[in-house]
Amino acid sequence: MSEVMVDTQVFIRWMIRRDMPEVLRIENESFAECWTEEDFINALCCRNKIGMVIEVAECVVGFFIYEIARTQLTVLNFAIRPDCQRRGLGTAGINKLKSKLSKERRNKIVLQVRETNLAAQIFFRSQGFKATGLERSAYIDWYGDEDVYRFEYRFKECVGR
Repeated sequence: MSEVMVDTQVFIRWMIRRDMPEVLRIENESFAECWTEEDFINALCCRNKIGMVIEVAECVVGFFIYEIARTQLTVLNFAIRPDCQRRGLGTAGINKLKSKLSKERRNKIVLQVRETNLAAQIFFRSQGFKATGLERSAYIDWYGDEDVYRFEYRFKECVGR
């Protein structure tokens, strides 16, 4: 894997089929319990689920999958290549999601974070998310017997708009 210079421009675009090998590599480097290629394909075949990749120097360094509902966006999966973390790429992805919010329509982003994933909890809090709930053993098959925190970000109007 080549070293990525993050001081170059960051591009966020729709995920396409040829991104799958790199997306799966990032997924497997990021999580103990991973989505399979079939999981990604099933999600992306749904009209209300969107996959995006984060690119630097034409190299995929992160991705996110989210679901569009009437009043909210739900992040289903979000990962940045481990060797590219803490360089503003996750923030770029979150900002892309925040740009899709409005007072009139979808006004919040929700997601879940495992209780042991302290780095993700800190990251999402730094992005303005608040922990709004705890689900005990919510994903016994997926996460084992681990609890997950529900995080929410609510739309805020910019001053001067």
